[in-house]
Amino acid sequence: MKTLKDFNFENKKAIIRVDFNVPLNSEFQVTDATRIQAAKSTIIDILEQGGSCVLMSHLGRPKGFQQEFSLQHIVKSVVDIIGCNVKFVEDCVGAKAEAAVANLVPSEILLLENLRFYEEEEKGAIDFAEKLSKLGDIYVNDAFGTAHRAHASTTIIAQFFEGNKCFGNLLAREIESIDKVLNNSERPVLAILGGAKISSKITVIENILDKVDHLIIGGGMSFTFIKAQGGTIGNSICEDDKMELALEILKQAKAKGVEVHIPVDVVAADDFSNDANTQIIDINQIPEGWEGVDAGPKSRANFDAVVNTCKTILWNGPLGVFEMEAFAAGTIALGHSIDKATKNGAFSLVGGGDSVAAVKQFGFAEKVSYVSTGGGAMLEMLEGKTLPGIDAILK
Repeated sequence: MKTLKDFNFENKKAIIRVDFNVPLNSEFQVTDATRIQAAKSTIIDILEQGGSCVLMSHLGRPKGFQQEFSLQHIVKSVVDIIGCNVKFVEDCVGAKAEAAVANLVPSEILLLENLRFYEEEEKGAIDFAEKLSKLGDIYVNDAFGTAHRAHASTTIIAQFFEGNKCFGNLLAREIESIDKVLNNSERPVLAILGGAKISSKITVIENILDKVDHLIIGGGMSFTFIKAQGGTIGNSICEDDKMELALEILKQAKAKGVEVHIPVDVVAADDFSNDANTQIIDINQIPEGWEGVDAGPKSRANFDAVVNTCKTILWNGPLGVFEMEAFAAGTIALGHSIDKATKNGAFSLVGGGDSVAAVKQFGFAEKVSYVSTGGGAMLEMLEGKTLPGIDAILK
């Protein structure tokens, strides 16, 4: 696996695929700069060697050239985070972009305009990728969040850099962290899968059953398992058409010696609201008119015991509707359990949009071993798929 350490960037122009698809408010100010921060290490390493950086990214889902999706809006945030001047060019291919790159001197940064202003980017057009390739000497992919897309800038461009392509620090660490969980883990290994639906996690579960010792199933998807086993779940979310699958998963897990842990009690609410009436009740005895919205105290204690017997922990998906303060206790308790296990030497990997949002919101981001930046990309790796953006560098 080629990384920055395999190249000398002195007097070289690195064209770097970063993921600067950050949220903006109505004033076009960046409201969460995590993705920019994540790219800092790669950019600084190249600049310190005397190389220059040509940064390319997408932002949003524009239809052609739309000013509200211009990457010019994020230049100030990039400057603030990287700590040096950043030039901007109002195109990402063609004469204007090529002239801006030609004028770039060592230790300078140039940010190209939004790649998705061109439909050829998402189509993975070879001629568009070739135009992009003219803007650098070495291709660096540091955008894990888009590594599962075979787009021009994430995959196709790599063929024009035979022997001169590598992973940036962020993407290399993402690959290493997920590989550590799936293939090089210290046992016992625990996977915690939460969220609303089994259907979105089926292939993940199937792929990891051979690699884990314990599986915690929480969040909305747990009710499908409970109902499939004859429990009463009231108005709780459930995929009735996946109940047979839930039973099959339990059967497969048992055959493979994997211990499955499902909540035994829940916080139930009579309305999907912070102000709802609530009660603690056994998960398989939820009355009509009530729905499970968080893991109950017995479940939290059970999960804490499991977490703290494991040496490798993967967390993907919350245990409840953590966005509402009244239903966040289960997810917070799980965060504390993983924090404790990590302090005691476990390797903990958190990934997936909701899980990442939760660990940031509740202050656990610095207390786990690694927080993945790519939701969809991480899920596909956990499913055992080869991501095109990664494969393009390895070829």
